[in-house]
Amino acid sequence: MDFSLSEEQKMIRDSVRRFAAEKILPHAREWEKAHAFPRDLLYEMGELGYLGVPIPETYGGAELDYISEAIVFEEVGYADSSVRTTLSVQMSLVELTILKWGTEEQKRHYLPKLCSGEWIGCFGLTEPNAGSDAGNIATTAKRDGDGWLLSGQKTWISNGTWADVAIVFAQTQPGSKHKGMAAFLVDAKTPGFTSRKMTGKLGLLASDTGELFLDNVRVPDSSRLGEVGEGFRVAMSALDNGRYGVASGCVGTAQRALDVSVQYAKERVAFERPIAGFQLVQDMLAQMKVDTEAARLLVYQAGWVKNQGQVSTIPVSIAKLFATEAAKRNADMAIQVHGGYGFSDEYEPEKLWRDSRVASLYEGTTQIQKLIIGRDLTGISAFT
Repeated sequence: MDFSLSEEQKMIRDSVRRFAAEKILPHAREWEKAHAFPRDLLYEMGELGYLGVPIPETYGGAELDYISEAIVFEEVGYADSSVRTTLSVQMSLVELTILKWGTEEQKRHYLPKLCSGEWIGCFGLTEPNAGSDAGNIATTAKRDGDGWLLSGQKTWISNGTWADVAIVFAQTQPGSKHKGMAAFLVDAKTPGFTSRKMTGKLGLLASDTGELFLDNVRVPDSSRLGEVGEGFRVAMSALDNGRYGVASGCVGTAQRALDVSVQYAKERVAFERPIAGFQLVQDMLAQMKVDTEAARLLVYQAGWVKNQGQVSTIPVSIAKLFATEAAKRNADMAIQVHGGYGFSDEYEPEKLWRDSRVASLYEGTTQIQKLIIGRDLTGISAFT
C-alpha cells in the first residue's frame, strides 16, 4: 500500500482546504448561533465537485477515488462538523446508495441534481423505537394498485427538513423483521409527507436535523430502490459508506483540536514560560498527535480497500470506531490544554467537544462497531 497522495489527491486537498478556510471556518460559530448555514454554500460546493466526489461523470459527479472522498470530508470536518455532516449524508448515504441500488432511470434523474446541490437528500432509517435495531422499523409500505402507501415516522434525520428527496425504509410485511424491508425514493413534495425541525441538540447546531412524517404517502413502484425484501441490505451497504464519511470527518475534527491546542500552548504563559514547555502538556499534545495519525491511516486503509472494489465493512467499522473515539478524546484533551478557557465559547475546544460527541452514536454506535468486528473475528453473532 502506497501511503503517499497522488498529485490529483494533493490538488483536491489543497482546493478543499482553501475553500474551507475561506468559506466555512470563519463563519462556523456564527452559523452555530443561527442554527443553520446558508444553503447556497452547497451550490458552491456542487460547482466545485465536492458534492459528488466518487460519483461517475456520467451522472454529474467528479469520478474520483475514495481516498479523495476522505480528504474532502476531513478538510470540511476540520472547518465545521455541521457542514461535513450535511455533506456526508448527501454523498455517502444518499448518492452512493442510489448509485449502487438504483435503476438507470433513477440514477440519471436523481444523481445530477444531488451532485450539483440543486437537490438535498436525506436517509430515513432511524425511528423512535428503531435505532441500532434497524429490523424493528414500524413504518409500513402497503401495496396500492401499481404503487405503495407509506405510513410512519422517522427521527434524527440529518438534512430532514432541507431534503428534496428522502430514501425511506419501510416494512412490507409487518412482523417479518429484515425479510420484509424495502427502500423507496420519496419526493418531499409528495402529499402526506411532512417534516419538522428538531432542536435542543448538544452539538452540530448548524446542521439540519428533523423528523419525517408519512401519512399514506403514495409512491409509484418505480420509486422502489432495490427489490422488496432487500431493504435491510440497502440500509447496511449505505451505512458502510456513511461510516466512512463520519470517520473521515472525525480525522479533521481531531486534527483541528490538535492544531488549536498546539497554538494555544505556545501562546499561553504560566510560571514565566509557555505551557508548551511543560512535559505534561507535551504528553497531552503527543497523545493527540498519535490518535490523529492513527485515525487517518485507518481511514486511508479503508479507502484503499474500497478503491480495490473489495468488501469494506470491517475496515470501515475499525476506522469509524477508532476515529470517532479519537476525535472525542482530542476534543476533551483540547479543553484540558486550554484550562478554564476551554470551558468557554471564546475558544474552539468546547464546540469541538460538543460536535464530536454524536460521532460515536450516528451511523452505528461505537458498541455496534465492536459487535461487527467481534462477529467477524469469532463467526458468532450477538443477535438472534
